[in-house]
Amino acid sequence: MRTQAEKGRVFRELHERPGLLLLPNPWDAGTAKLLQSLGFEALATTSLGMSNALGRVDGDNAVSREELIENCRVIASATDLPVNADLENGYADDPREAATILRDAAAVGIVGGSIEDWSGEKIYDFSHAVERVAAGAEMARSLDVPFTFTARAENLIRGVKDLDDTIRRLQAFEKAGADVLYAPGLHDLATMRTVASELGKPLNVVMSAGDPDLTAEQIAATGVKRISVGGALSRLALAAFMKGANDMKAGSFQWMRDTMPTSELKKVFRH
Repeated sequence: MRTQAEKGRVFRELHERPGLLLLPNPWDAGTAKLLQSLGFEALATTSLGMSNALGRVDGDNAVSREELIENCRVIASATDLPVNADLENGYADDPREAATILRDAAAVGIVGGSIEDWSGEKIYDFSHAVERVAAGAEMARSLDVPFTFTARAENLIRGVKDLDDTIRRLQAFEKAGADVLYAPGLHDLATMRTVASELGKPLNVVMSAGDPDLTAEQIAATGVKRISVGGALSRLALAAFMKGANDMKAGSFQWMRDTMPTSELKKVFRH
């Protein structure tokens, strides 16, 4: 197994090399191991996937800080791959208090993480949002392992359809020290290209909020560096679960032909 420091260096190098980084989102140890078996180079946690697994409605404070950190530990310890964490808003409004979640995530094996500019009720004022990113960047640099810090601008998925302000925030977050920029809600190629062209640091796009007909190759051509999928894989798994359960309720068991063989699962989970 790689050391955490090695994972941190690998994750940083994946952002610095040419080409796209595909970052799928497991929600537990099993899905992390399955994704590693497919040859992915890094992983990212998902707050929606975790909420689904716990039977809770995803949203602000659906999962406690302690539960989130434990989920980070479970996933990071299950895989040899670098893991990036969705750290919500840091569970605090105060910049320095919010930044401590990066330290706590790193303490359980995480080598990258994002903090957003959404308070749970509103988008933080511009200057306060920038101050929070600066505190996060300072914390990331102070850690004993390489840690890739991502700053999220939440406008587009929080009802603020202002692309200019979103770009202004991302540019300010970059200047404040963020390693990666992230604005959930970039849906089409033209918008992705516009945002990427205004930034000097890697841009993450989450395809759970994008056009699913787009290909990774098309997205890479816009200048986007990293693609994640949020809770989409969790929702896909639950869709298959519900189809099988509904078929069973109707008296059919043909859905069992579509299940993953136990022998394949054992092969993955033994490693």
